[in-house]
Amino acid sequence: MRHRKKGRQLGRNTNHRRALFRSLVTSLLDHERIETTEAKAKEVRGLTERMITLGKQGGLPARRRALAFIRSKAVVSKLFDEVAGRFKNRPGGYTRIIKTRVRLGDAAAMVAIELVTRQSAQSESKPVQGDTEKAAKKAS
Repeated sequence: MRHRKKGRQLGRNTNHRRALFRSLVTSLLDHERIETTEAKAKEVRGLTERMITLGKQGGLPARRRALAFIRSKAVVSKLFDEVAGRFKNRPGGYTRIIKTRVRLGDAAAMVAIELVTRQSAQSESKPVQGDTEKAAKKAS
């Protein structure tokens, strides 16, 4: 019976799994969007949100706890200086998971996990010139 055994094993032993999660969280906070399998993304989501919550606390003990988990000092600085400021009024739910494709090699469900307030998200959402003309014709 698996009572009270939380989390997915992902076919790895404990040390390998922990290293994988640390690497994925570091990459997600650095690039603000990564593509991975659905199971890995669902596991990484909670760890990433804990790190952002530490960034919102902002003190030295929180920074040291983040440095114990995140692999890069530069990413921790970015977390505490930039990322945490964007989420200061948000009580939780800092990440979103978007289903993207099925991987050809093993038919694994691939997803993109990203921060909700990405900096490049605003530049991608700008309408194209032709789109505004179509919207204006449709409205009239």
